Amino acid sequence: CTDIFDTFMESNNLYQVALSDIPDEEILEQFLKAKLSDELKPDLLAFFDVVGKPIAVRSSSLLEDSHYQPFAGIYSTYMIPALDDKEEMLRLVLDAVKAVYASVFYADSKAYMTATSNVIDQEKMAIILQEVVGNQYGDRYYPSFAGVGRSINYYPINDEKAEDGVVDLAVGLGKYIVDGGRSLRFSPRHPNKILQTSTLDLALRDTQTRFYALDMKRSEKNFSIDDGFNLLKLSVRDAEKDNSLRLMVSTYDPMDQIIRDGYYEGGRKVVTFANILKHNAFPLAPILDTMLTVGSREMGRPVEIEFAGLLGTNGNPGTVYWLQIRPIVDMKEMLNDNVMDVPDEKTILKSNTALGHGIMDNVRHIVYVKSQNFKASNNVNIAREIEKINRTFTEREEYYILIGPGRWGSSDSSLGIPVKWPHISSARLIVESALDNYRIEPSQGTHFFQNLTSFGVGYFTVNSFAGDGYYDEAYLDSLPAVYESASLRIVEFEKPVLIEINGRKGKGLVTKPGLDLNENKKEE
Repeated sequence: CTDIFDTFMESNNLYQVALSDIPDEEILEQFLKAKLSDELKPDLLAFFDVVGKPIAVRSSSLLEDSHYQPFAGIYSTYMIPALDDKEEMLRLVLDAVKAVYASVFYADSKAYMTATSNVIDQEKMAIILQEVVGNQYGDRYYPSFAGVGRSINYYPINDEKAEDGVVDLAVGLGKYIVDGGRSLRFSPRHPNKILQTSTLDLALRDTQTRFYALDMKRSEKNFSIDDGFNLLKLSVRDAEKDNSLRLMVSTYDPMDQIIRDGYYEGGRKVVTFANILKHNAFPLAPILDTMLTVGSREMGRPVEIEFAGLLGTNGNPGTVYWLQIRPIVDMKEMLNDNVMDVPDEKTILKSNTALGHGIMDNVRHIVYVKSQNFKASNNVNIAREIEKINRTFTEREEYYILIGPGRWGSSDSSLGIPVKWPHISSARLIVESALDNYRIEPSQGTHFFQNLTSFGVGYFTVNSFAGDGYYDEAYLDSLPAVYESASLRIVEFEKPVLIEINGRKGKGLVTKPGLDLNENKKEE
């Protein structure tokens, strides 16, 4: 509990070190040298005897439990292998506790405290010791699968609704997902419709190829500020050797150019979870839907859950373990539901089909394809030009809004401008606008879907000719250009434009800079 933290900090005189500006590595070094109370030792040894598995040492701070502040993922979590030498295991667990304490005072944590107006010396840290879900395969240990679920989805596609929730699922330890590894993304109410596996190319390119496992060898590696220092990053082929993939992969047949659901000898194994999600070999989707529904109902707000699972053998179907639940409190979530009430003349863009969520106020440039004289036959050249423009934004570490007709990123250049994600990576909002003589069904952002969600990029479709949304291109044309070519213009504003997206309602707008938007509210 937090009293152990208080005693540890005071008896070792650590506040002076902790609150100083010395590097994170030195803070960790000082904390590891300090001494924890001897009272803990018999309790921990008794705990090891009962659990008999690897132990996750994770933070449970006062601020992390706040319903109104987003503190998830700020502090470290360490995993300790199960060792026959219990004294050595005790040493490792005690060092892990000290390292979690130290992570409260790392530079990132201090910056986060400042950003959220918290005072760091009011933070108190409790620790949870949790059994790590998994099976041992030789010197490595990992669960069949792990994942993170959210009860609200700001990037719903096709038939999905925001409240249907969304899950990221991967083979192996869940840290792989937290670290930004490629996971399988699906809505538990629509488990048959998974964008990443909808075409052969996407399935081969956008599915998981690596996974994390805990190194069970008694290694001499020292604790580091990287809490994954004793994890192994392995190839999915390594899991194939462990015979642990059976229900979670499909098999690519290069001869027939097809991916067959299920595990077959030979051929590349593709992590699709098809037998589980499509063929119900294990009821994962309904279990996750229940966890998210019950969790958000009981907490009275959207929630995020972490889970892990073991698939059974010999007639035992398996188990899903609920590891953690916390409220989702993006500050962005406080966004007003009446986001579209601003009159058209104060906006540059309005969309009734927007993906993403929140407010962005760090964008001062708009890059747009000129509607006048637009020719689809020129799309390949426009893509090259945008690639060069994007490079200059990336070098300056600046962002922009990108507006153009048709589908961004379409491989068919007659349907839109065939850019790839690295060519538009500094865009914070991507807009697909229809022209009177060029009306292409919107892509719903599918080409860049993983990237949109990973980087929190907004996506609008606007078809003002059909009365769906609003785009004031004439306003942009009236402004001086900082760059102009036959096809493109870039305008720069002195103050940032305001991008607001309400992901629950799928609505978004971009407001002209320098306007007092509170006027309407005052009048009301």
